[in-house]
Amino acid sequence: MVTVVILALVSVFLALRLYAVLGKRTGHEQQPLPRPAEERLGPPPAAGTVTDISPEARVLGDPSIGPAAQRGLKAIMAADSAFDPARFLEGAKYAYRMVLEAYWSGDEAQLAELAGDDVRAAFFQAIADRKAAGHVLDNRLVAVERAMISDAELDGQMARITVRFDADIAAVTRDGDGNVIAGSLSDAVPTHDVWTFSRHIRSDDPNWLLVETDEAA
Repeated sequence: MVTVVILALVSVFLALRLYAVLGKRTGHEQQPLPRPAEERLGPPPAAGTVTDISPEARVLGDPSIGPAAQRGLKAIMAADSAFDPARFLEGAKYAYRMVLEAYWSGDEAQLAELAGDDVRAAFFQAIADRKAAGHVLDNRLVAVERAMISDAELDGQMARITVRFDADIAAVTRDGDGNVIAGSLSDAVPTHDVWTFSRHIRSDDPNWLLVETDEAA
């Protein structure tokens, strides 16, 4: 089961809630004119360079967006002019860390803000089972090696975006006395997760909630 900045700002950035890292606007910044969906899908050219590659080609060549997600992302961007897939994906990586750390530490209040009803209930039950067994998780997210938007859809006004995370996690389970009963902090284990985030695009609430979790095939 289970939103690049100066280093001095990272801790503040991570303290924001999920909507802040998945593309919230404050309302006090100048709003740029929306770019076409194709441009927002493609990665921006490097500073100081000129490219004649079409937006469509950049979409197809962007390794962070899977082919199955392109139609859905275009539909979401057409309906929500502020949505940008690259910004969303960066935020999703921070959200991945936030959710995992909240689950590992048993922070139910944080999880309640980040997850939808079904996922929240599953997390809470797992935390309760862990406490009943007297176990404590001492886990660390070593690195997110890759994050890719693998699927996306707009169903009416509900947007759903699925992200695959390939990460390295060092995991240790301890008993009530602090003794290691499983895992190792010296050996990170590759993990492959598929998480789906959802949001009503016309809602005043800018939260993207985690609504499904699964292991990648």
